Amino acid sequence: MKNRITDLRSERGWTQADLAQHVGVSRQTINAIETGRFDPSLPLAFRLAKLFDLRIEELFLDE
Repeated sequence: MKNRITDLRSERGWTQADLAQHVGVSRQTINAIETGRFDPSLPLAFRLAKLFDLRIEELFLDE
């Protein structure tokens, strides 16, 4: 699933580790989500969307 996480994270000057800490996962999980190798669970998707003040549909793009 494509997403805007890399761009949104970069706009804030955060590393993958920073973002991981904000949402309670590992840096490797963030990397896997950003590269499309892993789709987040629904609770994690909601945490990410809330952190970026977006709806899930705005964060994750339907291919």
